[in-house]
Amino acid sequence: MKRKLRINGHSHLLPYPEEIPQFMKEKEIFWVDDERKHMLQKGWKRPVTDSSFFLDEKLLWMEKNKLDHAVVLNLSQLYGNGLRLEEMKKALRFQNDFNAKVQREHPSKFTCGFVIHPGFIYGALDEMKRCVEELGLKVLCLPTHFMDSIGQWRCVFDEENDRIFELADKYKLAIEIHPYDGDKMIKLENINWRFHLIWMLAQCGDAYHFYTLNGMQERFKNIRTCFAHGGQLAQMNLGRRIQGFDGRPDLFEGKTHPRKAVGHKNIFFDTLVHDTDSLKLMFKRQGTSQVLMGLDDPYPLGEMESDAQSSYPGKILDLAVNENIITETEKGQIWEDNVLQWLFGNDEVAKQELIKKILS
Repeated sequence: MKRKLRINGHSHLLPYPEEIPQFMKEKEIFWVDDERKHMLQKGWKRPVTDSSFFLDEKLLWMEKNKLDHAVVLNLSQLYGNGLRLEEMKKALRFQNDFNAKVQREHPSKFTCGFVIHPGFIYGALDEMKRCVEELGLKVLCLPTHFMDSIGQWRCVFDEENDRIFELADKYKLAIEIHPYDGDKMIKLENINWRFHLIWMLAQCGDAYHFYTLNGMQERFKNIRTCFAHGGQLAQMNLGRRIQGFDGRPDLFEGKTHPRKAVGHKNIFFDTLVHDTDSLKLMFKRQGTSQVLMGLDDPYPLGEMESDAQSSYPGKILDLAVNENIITETEKGQIWEDNVLQWLFGNDEVAKQELIKKILS
């Protein structure tokens, strides 16, 4: 029996310090110190907690953990919120060119995404065309929320952004929805990692709320959208959303009922929910076919090697099998088939081309 590939649908990669343009450090947009110990922005500093943040070390880490391939998303720090227009365009262009180079030079190991800023629609559409047609990138990375041109925070699925999804639909893109910048949106003191541990889940839930209310899974049938971190609040909050929709129809005129999105073939969630009870609820609600492997490596909230947590990449699915939540067959599908379905939809030729690259 052919072994199932182990494809990680949620990974990140830092450029080496010398790869980051000087203007990004001078403008304090984003940089990595020469010792590779910290990533930095103006007024912000975060430790590099694992050597696999960087390319050569990532490849060694993947080999050690028997990972065949990874989908590399953009860095959340490079969504461009709050930057001046020209600085934002240059920073995002650097991120996209970096990811394209990684995919071009390591096609058997990485499929890479690209990022745009929805607050500047015409530039966003131009960058989408460049990334797809010139760089060969097919995964669109979007934040749950963005800052518009007048400083207002908006959900990425506001109807004024339909042109982005019309173009994504034309290109038949996979889309990744990822939360960030909660500390800029919410007036609470940033302590005890509250914005990563609590508010990121709320951001994903809010984005899912509007994606489904606007019926985007049916309006744009060629895109396949994955919500990061299991869209965890989206699973827990379904009953409340249904009761609100049914109880106050005056607030939802022209919107789509939340039930219609549950288990939809073009809506995916990754496995990064950290416990099997949450995973079991997601499987029960959405079906195992709509869940794909996502490690969120190399961040410490990702599924990384950890003695303190007795953790390793793939642990949550191993536990799910041991607890009879899923079968070995379903586990293999989550690692391979479901990731490929998110990436390529019904394009069987594209799936086989990637498989050949991985096995070459």
